[in-house]
Amino acid sequence: MLARISIFMLTILWANVSMAKVERLRTSFRSDPATSMVVGWDQVLGNSAILYYDTYSHKGDLAAYTFQQGVDAENNYAGMQNKFVRLQNLLPNTIYYFVIADSDGLSREYSFETLPNDSKERISIIAGGDSRNYRDARKAANLMVAKLHPHLVMFGGDMTGGDNAKQWIRWMNDWQLTISPSGRMTPIVTARGNHEYSNRSIVELFDVPTQSNYYSLPIGGNLARLYTLNSLIASGGDQSAWLENELIKNHKNVYWQLAQYHFATRPHTARKAERNDQWQNWSKLFFNYGVDLVVESDAHVVKTTYPLRPTKERGSSQGFIRDDKRGTVYVGEGCWGAPLRDNDDDKPWTRASGSFNQFKWMFIDREGIEVRTIMTDNAEQVGDECISDRFCIPSHIDIWNPSTGDVIYIEQRDDVSSIEGSASDQKVEILDFNATSKNAKKEIQWITKNENNSVNFELQKLNTFGSSYKTIATVNGQGNTQEKNYYRFIDKDDSESSSYRLKKISSEGVTLFYLK
Repeated sequence: MLARISIFMLTILWANVSMAKVERLRTSFRSDPATSMVVGWDQVLGNSAILYYDTYSHKGDLAAYTFQQGVDAENNYAGMQNKFVRLQNLLPNTIYYFVIADSDGLSREYSFETLPNDSKERISIIAGGDSRNYRDARKAANLMVAKLHPHLVMFGGDMTGGDNAKQWIRWMNDWQLTISPSGRMTPIVTARGNHEYSNRSIVELFDVPTQSNYYSLPIGGNLARLYTLNSLIASGGDQSAWLENELIKNHKNVYWQLAQYHFATRPHTARKAERNDQWQNWSKLFFNYGVDLVVESDAHVVKTTYPLRPTKERGSSQGFIRDDKRGTVYVGEGCWGAPLRDNDDDKPWTRASGSFNQFKWMFIDREGIEVRTIMTDNAEQVGDECISDRFCIPSHIDIWNPSTGDVIYIEQRDDVSSIEGSASDQKVEILDFNATSKNAKKEIQWITKNENNSVNFELQKLNTFGSSYKTIATVNGQGNTQEKNYYRFIDKDDSESSSYRLKKISSEGVTLFYLK
C-alpha cells in the first residue's frame, strides 16, 4: 500500500513539474487581424518558451504541430514576465490551435481564430470599457464574452483602478474567463484610459502596435476600419493629423468606419466634464469622412444616440444635432465593472440612457450594423447553446430594451454603394467539387473559373476522430483567367466515412467548400 501511495505522489509531482507555468494569457493585434495574431502570457516559471501551432488540434503532441515560433518581445511589467509571440502570414478566417512549451514542460492547448479577409463575411464585435473596481461584475462580463464568441473585443480603457501589479494580475486572472472551456481565446483591441497612468501600460501588457496608443486596423478585408484613439494625450496636433490622414486614405475604400477611445465627448452623467477638444479635433473629422459608429467609455453610464452631426447651428445642443442621413452614432459609456453613476445628463439627441453593467454587441455586414446593449450581470444563467455560433442569440440573455428599441440599425450610406477594391465582379469560382471511389482510393476533383495568378488551394480531410480537418495537399492555381481549370487529387488512404473540404486562398480571402 505504501508503495502505491509513493508511486501516486511521484506521478502528481511529475505532472506538476512537466506542466509549463504560463498564466494570464491574452491575444491581440499589431497588424491585419485576418493574417496575424499576437499571443501573450505571463511566464511564471521556466524559460526558452516556444509556441507550437497548427490549423488543427494535436492535443499537445509537439511533433505533430506544423509551425513553431519563439518569443518576439518580452518585458517585466506589472509584476509579470510578459512574453509575446507575433504570428504573421496566417490564413484568414481560420482556427489555429497552439501550445506553449518551455524548459519546465507544456501548457494546455488553446486556440484562436483569424478574422475573415472578405467583406462578404459577417463580423461580430463586443465593445465596452471600465472594469476597474468590482470583480464580480467584471468576471460576469468576461464570462459573457466566452459565451457570445465574438471575433474581437474593443476595450476602451480603465482596466484597473490603480495601474499597479496586484490589480493587473487580478485583471489578467479574470480575463481568463473570456476563454471558452475548449480553450478558444478572443483577441482584445485596447485603448488607454485615465486609470492607465501612462501609455506604457497598454504597450507592455497588450503589445499594441504604437507607443502613442493610437492606431487603426482593417476588419474583414475592406468591410470596416477600426480607429483606436488616445484620450489621455493631446487630441489635436499629431493625433488629429494622423486621424485625418487615415480617414482620407480609408474612407472611400471600406463599407464601415468605427472608432473607440476613453473619454466620452458629451458624457451622460453630470459628474463628468464635456470634452470640447475631442469635439473640435475628432467629432468633426468623424462627420466629414463618414465614421459610422463611435464607442466611448469613462462615464460609467449607459447611452446610445441618434446619428449626430457636429454643429452649433440653431436647434443643436452641446455642439450636435440629429442627422439621420449622414450622422455618426455614439454609444457607451463604460460599465464593465467600474462604479455605476447616475445617467442624469441626457441630451435632445440621446436615443436612450441607463445605469447598469453592460457592453455593446455588434453585428456588421455590408448591408448594415446592428448594435445591442447586453446586460452582463446574469452571465452564469445565459445558455451555452450558441458557443460555436457567434451570431446566435443565447437563451436567458438580457438585451436592454428601452422605449426606442432593443437594436440600433445603422444602414449603409449612399456614398459607399460602389467601393473600390471589391473583387466580387470577377471572383474566382468553384464550379464543381466532388469525390469518387476507385480501387480502394478516392479521387477528388474540382473545376474553377476566373482564376488569377494569386490563387492556390488546400485540400483537407476530416481526421479519424471527426473533430478537425488536416491538410493533405496544397495545390497551386493554374492562373488561367480565360478558361475553366481542372484539378485532380488521389487520396490513397480512402475510407467510406471520409469527409473533405477545399480551401480556396486568393486576394479575395479564404473560402471553404465542403464535400461530405
